[in-house]
Amino acid sequence: MSDIRVPFLDLKFAYSELSRELDDAVLRASRSGWYIGGPEVESFEADFAAYTDAKYCVGVGNGLDALTLALRALDIGAGDEVIVPSHTFIATWLAVSAVGAKPIPVEPASGSYNIDVASIERCITPNTKAIMPVHLYGIPVDIDAICILAKKYGLAVVEDAAQAHGAQVRGKKIGSHGDVVAWSFYPGKNLGALGDGGAVTTNNEAIASRVRELGNYGSAVKYYNGERGVNSRLDPIQAAALSVKLKHLDAWNQRRQAIAKTYSQALGGLALELPHVPTWADPVWHLYVVTAPKRDALQSQLASAGIQTLIHYPVAPHLQKAYQALDIKLGSLPVAERLAKEVLSLPIGPHLSASDVDYVISVLTAIHQV
Repeated sequence: MSDIRVPFLDLKFAYSELSRELDDAVLRASRSGWYIGGPEVESFEADFAAYTDAKYCVGVGNGLDALTLALRALDIGAGDEVIVPSHTFIATWLAVSAVGAKPIPVEPASGSYNIDVASIERCITPNTKAIMPVHLYGIPVDIDAICILAKKYGLAVVEDAAQAHGAQVRGKKIGSHGDVVAWSFYPGKNLGALGDGGAVTTNNEAIASRVRELGNYGSAVKYYNGERGVNSRLDPIQAAALSVKLKHLDAWNQRRQAIAKTYSQALGGLALELPHVPTWADPVWHLYVVTAPKRDALQSQLASAGIQTLIHYPVAPHLQKAYQALDIKLGSLPVAERLAKEVLSLPIGPHLSASDVDYVISVLTAIHQV
C-alpha cells in the first residue's frame, strides 16, 4: 500500500489558512481572564444565532450534550418515544436514551440518506413526543414537511444539524425551523472548533433559558439549583476560534460545493450510487458519500492508490451492542443495514486541491473500467 497521497481531511490546512486570526483570537481569550462564559462566548452565540436566522443560541460542551439538553428542555423523558433516523451517527440515538426515552427508527427515503418523511406518520403513537430528523452528511432533510407533520400531531421537532452548518431548505438556513436545533463543533465539522464544542439554536426564549440553566448545573442563579443539571458550557477559547471560522464558513462551504459538483459530474457514469440532492435543498457537503455493493474492496483499492476514505457508518445503530435491549432484529431495517455495508465517504474537505480531486476521479474511473 502506498503512503497517503490524498488525505480524507487535513485539519492542519484549515489552521494554516487562518493561523494569524486564530492565534490572535486564542491569545485574546487567554488574556481576558474569562475562562468560563464571558464576552467571547456571548459574542459567538450572538453571531451564530444571526447566521442561522435564530433568535437565540446557547453554547454547550459538545454536540451530544446539545441534543440531550434540547430534549430535556422539552421535558422529554421516561416512557416517551422519539422518532429518529435508522441511518445516522449513534449520537442521535444516544441523546434519546440519555433522557430515558425510546428511539423509534424510521428508514431513509428511497435514493436518499435522510429519513423518509412519508414513513414517519405511521410510526407515531400516543407515546411519541418528538421527531428528531438529521440533516445527514450536510444534505438537509425536508424540514418544512416534518414541521407540518409535527404540528398536526402536537409533536416537538429537535433537529440534529451537527453536519449542516450553513445548509438551506427552500432558501432558508437550517437553524430555526424546528423547536430547537442541535449543533456540533467537533473539529472535523464544516464549522469546527479546536476541540469539542456544541450549541443549540431556537426561536423560543424559554427553551434557550432552560438549556442554559440545565447546562449550568441546573442553576440560573449561582448556588441556587432549580433542578438536577449538568456541566456543559462552551469554552471561551473555543468560542473565540469559532468566531474566526464563522466568518469563513460560507467560503469554505462553497469550496465543498464545487468539489461535490465536480464529483457528481465526473462519476455519474460509474457503478456507484451518488448522493441525491432535492431541488429545494442547498447542501453544504460535510461528506460526499457514495454507495458501492463491493464497498470494502473499493476502499482497499483506493487506499492502495494513496486515497484515504472513511465509512460513515459501518454498523447501523440498532445492531450496535449498545442497543441490544431494544431487540430490533437483523433484517428489520434493511435500508440502514444495506447502507452500513455500502457507504463510502470520499475526500471533500475545503482545502482539497483541484489536482487531488482529479486524481480521486481518475483512480475511481480506472477501477470501474477494469
